Amino acid sequence: MSQNKWRAYNDLAWTEPLLASPEEYADATRHFMSVIRENSRLEVRTLLHLGCGAGGHDHTFKRGFEVTGVDISEGMLAHARALNPEIRYLRGDMRTVRLGETFDAVAIPDSIGYMTTRADLRRAIATADRHLRPGGALLIVALVREDFRENNFVYTGSRGDVELVVFENNHARGPRSATYEATVVYLIRRKGKLEIVSEVHTQGLFTMAVWRSLLRERGFRLAQRKLDHSYDPFIVGDGRYRVRIFACSSQGRAGRGKAPHLV
Repeated sequence: MSQNKWRAYNDLAWTEPLLASPEEYADATRHFMSVIRENSRLEVRTLLHLGCGAGGHDHTFKRGFEVTGVDISEGMLAHARALNPEIRYLRGDMRTVRLGETFDAVAIPDSIGYMTTRADLRRAIATADRHLRPGGALLIVALVREDFRENNFVYTGSRGDVELVVFENNHARGPRSATYEATVVYLIRRKGKLEIVSEVHTQGLFTMAVWRSLLRERGFRLAQRKLDHSYDPFIVGDGRYRVRIFACSSQGRAGRGKAPHLV
């Protein structure tokens, strides 16, 4: 799962803010903040953001929470630190990082797809659980097997004399495949000179049964809803990209037996 091998998170990390400004994350992030608060038995003051990327979500998260961001890619962390200098950012792998502290909430709104095996997904959930205070809330945004469609996307951005177009194709090898391929092609024009970069990102694709099993294994109670239309502006043709918000209530030592808020 190491993102160090992908140019998208290293020497091409500079493209992230061109493709999506912090303001474009704001509506979704505010919704995530509301879901976190509704499903926590604590007053949420501190948030651990695993797989924080270039800090787009954190630009809004920080308005309500004291945020700590963790990502495996130094390229992305450099942009996150520049965008959000008041936030503490640490390099770490969500499967193995141990900070020695706990938080009122943990969020993984973007990067859980890089868990490509059931063992990796179990380890990431365990990391979140270890860093979550009893009674706190875990939020995960994920694409599940039942909702998968082979979509195509296009993203554009520009800055100065740089123009950027990015194409993405999602393809699964079969109806029971536990992974899919996200093939990404960058068209980068600097003063009219074209550079083409392509790479394939393997993403996890687990069934709802697997998600329920692994979350219950850690003692979480799960409420979930479908999140439609978030990628509609970028889908080419008659596509549909549906993700799910998992709102996980930590039972711990607090409030055991209370049902989660259904979002």
